[in-house]
Amino acid sequence: MNMNFQNINLFVGGSTSGIGWECAKLFALKGGNVTLVSRNSQKLENRKSELFNNGSQNHMILALDYTDPTTLEINLDEFVRRNNISFDVIINNTGGPPGGLLHKADANELLNAFNMHLLSFHKILGITVESMKKRNYGRIINIISTSVKQPLNGLGVSNTIRGAVANWSKTLANELGEYGITVNNVLPGATNTGRLNEIINAKAKKLKLDESSILKQMANEVPMKRIAEPVEVANAVIFLASKEASYINGINLPVDGGRTKSL
Repeated sequence: MNMNFQNINLFVGGSTSGIGWECAKLFALKGGNVTLVSRNSQKLENRKSELFNNGSQNHMILALDYTDPTTLEINLDEFVRRNNISFDVIINNTGGPPGGLLHKADANELLNAFNMHLLSFHKILGITVESMKKRNYGRIINIISTSVKQPLNGLGVSNTIRGAVANWSKTLANELGEYGITVNNVLPGATNTGRLNEIINAKAKKLKLDESSILKQMANEVPMKRIAEPVEVANAVIFLASKEASYINGINLPVDGGRTKSL
């Protein structure tokens, strides 16, 4: 499969590190026009300079704070108007909520996670979806978590909000399919990112173990006996974003080496 993204405009959230950065690199290598999205303008500038460009690609950067959906909406709308750009592919990706037991979580933790994930994703949708409908083409991919299939211990707020995003996505898939727009979720398992390091560190402190022991324990829970690399998740995202995946819609795709026990 060619999976050529020439003349395709891509919005990639969380694209200065981890899975988002690996997605951005692959999209650029396959000819796409990548808009890198994150909070830190300097990091975005640095990453943009590292992206492959065949000379005709138009890569851009956009600093957005997902914790503030109202300001995010204003800034994204202004960016779209100023650059006269219509996005063909939206990759919704941002950092996860802090760990902890759900029954001990403060209500503000749930509200903050709701804003950062569901509400911010919905604001992005509101600004970009009408142009997709007019062109009868679009891809919306949410990078969330295997917790939507099997809640993970110690990640109560994340489990709750990720589940809401998964249902939001499935509803949109039903509503937007007739316009040639597909909406899918990619569900990473344990992946070698900064987020995983945070989880390992918290577990190590709680259990009074060294981080290498926690990492080994996590790897042993995976049938393949190893942790994923971010590019392995990005490969799944790239396929779902491609024209070749035109009839795949409304799915939750685990990329977890088989760790999730449900079908």
